[in-house]
Amino acid sequence: MATFERGAITIHYVVEGSGPAITLIHGFASSLRGNWRVPGIIDALSSGGRQVVALDCRGHGKSSKPHDPLSYAGTAMAEDVISLLDHLALAEVDLMGYSMGGWIAASLLTNHPERFRSVILAGVGDGILAGGPSRARSEAIASALDAKDASAASGATARAFRAFAEQQKNDLAALAALQRAARARVDPGKLGRVEKPVMILLGEGDTLLGGADKLAAAIPGARYVKVPGDHLSAVMAPEFRRAVEAFLAEHSPVSGAREHP
Repeated sequence: MATFERGAITIHYVVEGSGPAITLIHGFASSLRGNWRVPGIIDALSSGGRQVVALDCRGHGKSSKPHDPLSYAGTAMAEDVISLLDHLALAEVDLMGYSMGGWIAASLLTNHPERFRSVILAGVGDGILAGGPSRARSEAIASALDAKDASAASGATARAFRAFAEQQKNDLAALAALQRAARARVDPGKLGRVEKPVMILLGEGDTLLGGADKLAAAIPGARYVKVPGDHLSAVMAPEFRRAVEAFLAEHSPVSGAREHP
């Protein structure tokens, strides 16, 4: 199992394939396996001539799961990605994040643009421009994760997060700590100065986010693509993979890449 240490945190990751590297960042309560392995994204990209680098974010998967909100504060999760790239001696990569991973990718795009050829912000919406979820919503999710069982959680969204976290066999206390952390917000002003190719990729039935029209308009030249599915299922849609492959083929081409049906 491949890991590296960042302070007291152990980060698990995989590297598969060869060619232009792309780094994948999964969503909240998921993992590199849940977001990228099971839907076939890792296999599709690596067999198409790319080197895939995917990590389990702190608090998730096979990485460390601290229960202290300070462990997730500021840009800690984004800097884990930069540390991984440094660990692997990758100066520049393509980047894709889903949901929480999309927020992390947006942070990386604005704070470390020189490290990325192109960026896919998937499963994120206009909420990025508002600074992110409210503290009240984050606390509701944290309280749901702390509850004795999902039925005791208050609010449909919080209950859904709790149920999904349990289904994925997460450390609920670690996820609650993440929700309570004072994480850095993405600066909308910096998004307006982005000069990298960006695609925003969203499930057309994603009622959790609502839409990303304003976000797409705020990023110069951003492409906005909708695929079938809601917030949990869009990443499984064949159209999701095809949109990713088409975007990368245009902005980070691979010689001799095979087409996927």
